Amino acid sequence: ARFRLLCSLLLPALFLSGILCILLVVLLWGVRLWIQRKKQWSSAGRDGKRPLLVAFFHPYCNAGGGGERVLWCAIRTLQKKYRNVTCVVYTGDRDATGEEIVEGAFRRFNIKLIHPVKFVFLEKRFLVEASLYPHFTLLGQSLGSVFLGWEALLKCVPDIYIDSMGYAFTIPLFKYLGGCRIGCYVHYPTISTDMLSVVRNQDTRFNNAAFITSSPLFSKFKLAYYYFFAFMYGLVGSCSDVVMVNSSWTLNHILSLWRAGACTSVVYPPCDVQTFLDIPLEVEKSTSEYSIVSVSQFRPEKDHPLQIRAFAKLLKEKRVGQQPSLKLILIGGCRNQQDEERVNNLKCLCEELGVSDDVIFRINIPFEELKRHLAEATIGLHTMWNEHFGIGVVECMAAGTVILAHNSGGPKLDIVVPHEGRVTGFLAEDEDSYADTMVYIFSLSPEKRLEIRENARRSVHRFSEQHFEDTFLLSVEPLFK
Repeated sequence: ARFRLLCSLLLPALFLSGILCILLVVLLWGVRLWIQRKKQWSSAGRDGKRPLLVAFFHPYCNAGGGGERVLWCAIRTLQKKYRNVTCVVYTGDRDATGEEIVEGAFRRFNIKLIHPVKFVFLEKRFLVEASLYPHFTLLGQSLGSVFLGWEALLKCVPDIYIDSMGYAFTIPLFKYLGGCRIGCYVHYPTISTDMLSVVRNQDTRFNNAAFITSSPLFSKFKLAYYYFFAFMYGLVGSCSDVVMVNSSWTLNHILSLWRAGACTSVVYPPCDVQTFLDIPLEVEKSTSEYSIVSVSQFRPEKDHPLQIRAFAKLLKEKRVGQQPSLKLILIGGCRNQQDEERVNNLKCLCEELGVSDDVIFRINIPFEELKRHLAEATIGLHTMWNEHFGIGVVECMAAGTVILAHNSGGPKLDIVVPHEGRVTGFLAEDEDSYADTMVYIFSLSPEKRLEIRENARRSVHRFSEQHFEDTFLLSVEPLFK
């Protein structure tokens, strides 16, 4: 009797589930056909062929960071190679016109596009703002990116879709509903095995609050949440046809999460090394002031507080002998109000540590001013833990500063490594080691510092724009066949 009762309940449930699955498949197929009809084709060119529409999903294309340099270099590279291609950028930067965005790319990065770009302005970018999700931020932003991607897809259906900002959850949307060929450039995995280990070991970081690390229950719950998210992230990422990553560090994580080794390759970001290599390199003349320069966006993971605390420690202990005055110059871009508030908090930290007069903030500055600061600096400072690559690190080395970066991620594995057996820079991990290493660098003779600077310059040619163009075109070639 119990068996018959179970069958009488189970069979209708299975039947209903099957019907619902069929209806869902039919609905999705109908949506796909409807979207295909909405596809916006450009008019035929002189050769009678329709332009191929290549769309880049980059909601913050006007931000001015390393990811934006990759975007504009990638577009320029495609424009050089393929005549029958129209490039589209999905962006949420509605406070600027397309002309202003292109002009900003030239002003900040010295990148001039060959042909016009079509901009699709999105209204729902707020859905991917971290501030909207005080808890379950990764999941909230990822789900928000799906809705933002849906808006983008409805406004313009491309032939080739390239996620150039790390919104992997938009990939199935464009592949299965938009019928697009899919490429992506991963600057930093949304979740990594390092993030899992931070939670597992109950370490306090900017993305793992103290109240969670102090509670075994909360830590276990967050670890389960991270494992679930990592599984979903791997699932959507594996839908890509072409995967490009920016460093060996990112490659290792993406291979373990996405398991798409056959279509994954390392494409180092394009660094404008030649422009910085044009800066004359010579033995430093005696000066009454030395500058330490940091180049990175004002985001929490860049850990600017560590730079300020290490600098304050350097000044407080007066360990550079009869030192001339020292200045710390923080150069970076602000994307939104949260970044501006972060800068204000950093200024408050400077006041608290008594170094306000010695720390200079330069925000969203023109390229020429950036170049001038780097040309005058003695040390280039970078403090992000597990930086995925570090374009700012390369630029500092090309400009002739003695680089001091974090002993992890891209700087450790790819950039600040010996070149032909010679030192190219230095690595540190915490406030004390950063301060100690800065003391050591200043204690070196100008001739010794020049030798390190020359070694660093010789090592950065593999990160040039030309090398990026060659490897990028080789990687995306399957999308154009």
